[in-house]
Amino acid sequence: MSFSIQAATSREDINVTERLAEVGKMLGIEVLDHVIVNDIGQFTSLKEKGYI
Repeated sequence: MSFSIQAATSREDINVTERLAEVGKMLGIEVLDHVIVNDIGQFTSLKEKGYI
């Protein structure tokens, strides 16, 4: 699936996503995606960007 509207992704968003995925692996919980949504409804999938 490709998203045509994207919200800005900060370095902190990416860091949190990577940490959550790492901790999830240790607990046996798969992080499926981390979606960033801004105040006007635009969104970005960090899975689609390759961070998960």
